[in-house]
Amino acid sequence: MRNTFKHLALALPLGAAMMAATPALAQSRLGVAVVDVDRAVATSNAYSVARTQMETTYKAQIDQFNARKTTLETDLKTKRDALDAGLKAAGGKPTPALQAQYEGLQTSQQNAQAELQRIGQPIATAQAYVEEQISAKLTDALKNAMNAAKVDLVLKPEATVSFQPTVDITAQVKQQLDTLIPSASITPPAGWRPGGQQGGAPVAAAPASPAAKSSGR
Repeated sequence: MRNTFKHLALALPLGAAMMAATPALAQSRLGVAVVDVDRAVATSNAYSVARTQMETTYKAQIDQFNARKTTLETDLKTKRDALDAGLKAAGGKPTPALQAQYEGLQTSQQNAQAELQRIGQPIATAQAYVEEQISAKLTDALKNAMNAAKVDLVLKPEATVSFQPTVDITAQVKQQLDTLIPSASITPPAGWRPGGQQGGAPVAAAPASPAAKSSGR
């Protein structure tokens, strides 16, 4: 999964009473936890079910994407090998012919990426719609999990040097998501775009196999 959720704030502000450090609070321990937001979302029931539905609904596009990706990669490899052989024969010195060959390879790569984006467009749009529905409930899921665990501060795993598994409340956030959003639709409204925009530029499909993406994030 692209980093769709990492922009959400993972630390809730401490209250004025905490900041004032009264004698009672000064003796209390600040509760700190770690949450892997991407994992919580990817393992949520809504996301898992939606991915399974997408594999069925968009099977034709996924198969077309994978087949075309294999063909394009083979063609590009042939062109790269030919360019490498030409450079070796020329002793590594650029020539007008090699420059033209290189520019042709660059154009082919750009065209291949654009073609795969077009094929994968419906899949990318559906996935973005699912992620947006879940992200709308993520802040509440975090707050609920923090309250249940009596946590004052949440950090991303990459923001820590080391932590014990007991401070990881990713599973609790996932459970909260399952309660707040049991399912998500894979069919966006007509003209929908990420961020609630209507119309506009199309969603760019990642230049990776949708089938491969469906196995994890």
